[in-house]
Amino acid sequence: VQLQASGGGLVQAGGSLRLSCAVSGSIIGINDMSWYRQAPGKERELVADITGRGATDYGDSVNGRFTISIDNAKNTMSLEMNMLKPEDTAVYYCRAKIRDSPRNYFGTIYWGKGTQVTVSS
Repeated sequence: VQLQASGGGLVQAGGSLRLSCAVSGSIIGINDMSWYRQAPGKERELVADITGRGATDYGDSVNGRFTISIDNAKNTMSLEMNMLKPEDTAVYYCRAKIRDSPRNYFGTIYWGKGTQVTVSS
């Protein structure tokens, strides 16, 4: 199982970006998927989380600006980021808890490689 993140880049403050994370490999299902980010000199923090049934949760700093979504048929997750601020600059990582075998009810955690998001002021 692999996670591939894409969509990062450079944008001006107030702009928008859309990140995607695709799950590849043989899986039974997805329990939940998340986006985390890590800025230089800071700890990795949760940005947003979505369960396989679509329940969402957001970090306080992005609530109201970012929207997470999941496509279970395509095993992909997206993060629509609007009204971006310079403080959103970070490497963004996707994380998924995946049922990769029939008896793995609680799922195994996988991480994708990060994608850089840079917001200029």
